[in-house]
Amino acid sequence: MKISKAVQYALEYHRGNSRENTVRSCEFVLSRFEREFEGKDLDAITSDDVLAFLARYTEGAKQSTKRSRYAPLSAFFTLIQTSAGLDLNNPCCTPMLRKLFRPAKAPSWKLLEKETVDEIIFRTTKPRNRIMLELMARGGMRISEVLGLRAMDVDGCNLTLKNPKSGKEAEVVFIPQKVASRLREYIEHRGIMPGQRIFPLTYQGARAMVARPVIRWG
Repeated sequence: MKISKAVQYALEYHRGNSRENTVRSCEFVLSRFEREFEGKDLDAITSDDVLAFLARYTEGAKQSTKRSRYAPLSAFFTLIQTSAGLDLNNPCCTPMLRKLFRPAKAPSWKLLEKETVDEIIFRTTKPRNRIMLELMARGGMRISEVLGLRAMDVDGCNLTLKNPKSGKEAEVVFIPQKVASRLREYIEHRGIMPGQRIFPLTYQGARAMVARPVIRWG
């Protein structure tokens, strides 16, 4: 099987069966892989070819990025093996490549005591920042979920999350009445329209906002 045909098959499969982030990741890696080895047969690709390709596109990158380039390529060969019924060895599955592109070590997070979290929220005077912290602490929401909230997603103590990380179309988060009241007052005071994001920050800006009080008082 030619590489171009195999890549086309894999991308069509992911577009019909995988999540958007997975599709984007596969498109990024496989489109470059196809250009690199255009015209070659898939079974002619060696582990040295894979290493040279990945080294070129991950030079100077973090381990997490290296892994995110390796994983779609390895999955691509596995998909073709199983779906097309080809007698094909996966050139990504060598001990050296698995070691070079192993998953990054997960950071060890410091867990804050409830009293510390309460104090951080109490000392946060800016209404926007306080509400965001409360949504994360009281509602168990991720930063990305808080940033994605629109006024129309708020229904009393129930918040609707669109396209959550669970893969479901939507999820509902319950928040305490006091937090819900402060959130509703914030929306009304700011004149936020139903389709507008409540907190139009960047992800980096929101993370910095969360980190500042934790470093200061945590």
